[in-house]
Amino acid sequence: MATISASDTSSARNNMVDSQVRPNKVTDPRIIAAMRSLPRESFLPASVAARAYADEDVPLGGGRVLPEPMVLARMVQLAAIKPGENVLLVAAGTGYAAAVLAACGANVTAVEDDPALLSIARPALAQTAPGVHLVESALAGGCPERAPYDCIMVEGAVEQLPPAIAAQLAPGGRLVMVRSEAGRVGQAVSGLAAGAGLHFVAAFDCAVPKLPAFRKAPAFVF
Repeated sequence: MATISASDTSSARNNMVDSQVRPNKVTDPRIIAAMRSLPRESFLPASVAARAYADEDVPLGGGRVLPEPMVLARMVQLAAIKPGENVLLVAAGTGYAAAVLAACGANVTAVEDDPALLSIARPALAQTAPGVHLVESALAGGCPERAPYDCIMVEGAVEQLPPAIAAQLAPGGRLVMVRSEAGRVGQAVSGLAAGAGLHFVAAFDCAVPKLPAFRKAPAFVF
């Protein structure tokens, strides 16, 4: 079976950044440097590793995806990470976003509940971002043991945010997610913990699959 050389993957990463990421309003040099260096293919099942640098979501199975590079980069930029901040990544998947956040200087706690995705994330993060604390737990519960968090990022579309997640934000903390509403395109939003709740501001439109753990419960019809 043919193998891909290190120079080929380096070229693919640079092309991804220069053609997909930088032209789409991503200016944070930490994100750009991380995406130029992190081996995105290491965070994918072998069957789809060849699609690592494509301008598309890469399917991971079970309705989950690794979001397209531009969307993920813009979400991390929206999080506006400051070095040393405690960050919770919910639905970490195979760990690529956790590695990017860590490269921005965050202390990352990454929560995932899918054993197949965790089996990819563990070795990939051990290789690229060993400081990430990877937790196998129900997504809707977050990780209260390590709260409060300066920033929480949900990697996927959310119909309904569980109160347990928002409760883990520090006062003045930020929450970044893709808000999904019936009949509308998804929107990446940033919420600020202030007073009694979260105040969200829309940042950009994007389409990513809904996370089953964050779907609204079906209403009963009488």
